[in-house]
Amino acid sequence: MSSRPGEPSAEAFADLARALSGQSDVHETLQKIVDLAVETVVGCDHAGISVLKDGKGSTPAASDGVPRLVDAIQYETGEGPCLSAIREHEVFQSGDLASETRWSLFAARAAKETGVSSMLSFRLFVAGDTLGALNLYSETVDAFDEGSRTVGLVYAAHAAMALASAMHDEQMGQALQSRDLIGQAKGILMAREGVDADQAFDMLRRASQRLNIKLRDVAGDMVESTRAGGSAVPADDDESQAGT
Repeated sequence: MSSRPGEPSAEAFADLARALSGQSDVHETLQKIVDLAVETVVGCDHAGISVLKDGKGSTPAASDGVPRLVDAIQYETGEGPCLSAIREHEVFQSGDLASETRWSLFAARAAKETGVSSMLSFRLFVAGDTLGALNLYSETVDAFDEGSRTVGLVYAAHAAMALASAMHDEQMGQALQSRDLIGQAKGILMAREGVDADQAFDMLRRASQRLNIKLRDVAGDMVESTRAGGSAVPADDDESQAGT
């Protein structure tokens, strides 16, 4: 892909990919994605990431306050380029929100209340799983041309891969931490109640059900209480008989 002045070369995209994958967690990866989008795509003044979860929209990262203002209108009206990109798995572009007719409830308000004229929204996906949308905003009418769209598509693919990797690493870290906490809590119960590992785990499971909180949280509370010199999570009558 040849590049226009100000657009990244293939080598620059390789550097971008390394920069995106070098973040320490999901939050930092999201922030890096939007910050570099403004630097990478010609015409982009602001960038944000939108996600839908249980039908509710949120903006976990933005280059500044403008994307959050625009997105709030999208979430309120239930329509707009970023929501269409997520739902319909396509790229959506508007060169002049003030005269846009596809999202009549959203577009006029966004132009009037935020000063944004142009939007370009890409679905962020990996292996068919929607993660959200990368949204580019400009205060200039028709700010994004075909070159911007092409560069944005390549950049969005790199961003989606980096985000998926960061999410996987975070989930693995949380799983390992949960396993460690549960192991520590089992050890506490084994020593205190004189039970074996299976019985200790069953006690934790029952406490989780009784208290209606996650098993990991039961274990974490027990470990913290023990470290502070307190007692473990109180057992019910059945559990108190486990070691007898």
